[in-house]
Amino acid sequence: MKEIAIYIHIPFCDHKCIYCDFYSITKTENVDLFIEVLKIEILGNSNYLGNSIITSIFFGGGTPSLLSVSKISEILEMLCNNFNVSRNAEITLETNPGTVNFQKLKDFKKAGINRLSIGVQSFNDNELKFLTRIHDKQLAIETIKNASDAGFENINLDLIFNLPRQTREIWELNIKTAIELPITHISTYSLILEKGTILNKLVMDGRVKLNEEDFDASLYELTIDFLSKNNFDQYEVSNFCKSGFECLHNLAYWQHKNYIGFGPSAHSFYENKRWWNFSGVKQYINRIKASGNAICSEEILSSRQLLDEYVMLALRSKGLELLNLENKFGKQWLNNNRSYINELIKNKFIIEKENFINFTPKGYLLCDEILLKFK
Repeated sequence: MKEIAIYIHIPFCDHKCIYCDFYSITKTENVDLFIEVLKIEILGNSNYLGNSIITSIFFGGGTPSLLSVSKISEILEMLCNNFNVSRNAEITLETNPGTVNFQKLKDFKKAGINRLSIGVQSFNDNELKFLTRIHDKQLAIETIKNASDAGFENINLDLIFNLPRQTREIWELNIKTAIELPITHISTYSLILEKGTILNKLVMDGRVKLNEEDFDASLYELTIDFLSKNNFDQYEVSNFCKSGFECLHNLAYWQHKNYIGFGPSAHSFYENKRWWNFSGVKQYINRIKASGNAICSEEILSSRQLLDEYVMLALRSKGLELLNLENKFGKQWLNNNRSYINELIKNKFIIEKENFINFTPKGYLLCDEILLKFK
């Protein structure tokens, strides 16, 4: 049976943060109708799900934790009743401080959620105000502790570095605060300026100034060094975890496995085909009601595209297994790039060991530039 990962996009948010370009809306009057239509879309994909074992389910957004526990439970029950969900499936809910209390977290755990991803972003109150988050440092800490007390043993938190006016000391205190809490996983992201966001307009108007690239790189280097010394292993460019707590859902993406996305703006990948849904909730609902799907567009990937994606995703995460590469695509890529690989090894950007090629911390710093030079 083929393994498959499920992503479910819940677009509802309390408000739109200034840096966020993920599709979300602040109006919630269509929640009931949205859930009904979402279930229709899921059931309509039985041709993919019926012959597969579901290894992970990820509720992303938006802010999925804004939904009632009964709504999340309804979706999970429908999946479990109609498809083969692994007993050991990782089931993640993205959660924001300020949208859950101890009882709600306890109820989410009882409903089947076994992993939380908490959007903390910073433990500095000034930075949280700049990012227009609805929580402060104390509420973030309280939410994480409540999650642990509610029985969650697999907790991720998201942090953003390279914020305007952020110093090395502020960032180091952020990650120091994080590792002292009962978490198993940390995702760290450099602030990216996305078109269409409020932050982009503030920068274009000269009201906010971003840091230089060298400072960004120095914070990333600090992150890798600090977390590795505190038992958080780097297994992807932006992701660190305690031993055995890699995110199975994200590994499905990075290992080029099949995944199906449901909800507005969700993307899917199956064998050599990729497709994605319309973004707007109203358009999404109307399309599902009319035809059973909300597919906006799709593409069939060529053998070369599949090879390039496989190599890129593998090297950005746990490493490129050469035997698997050869079994999937033959020997040509390795033959074409052997001299470049040897040069990277010599300069300590990558290591080759036990049939694997992996980035070193030094290599992760320049991974995008390095990947562009492969033939």
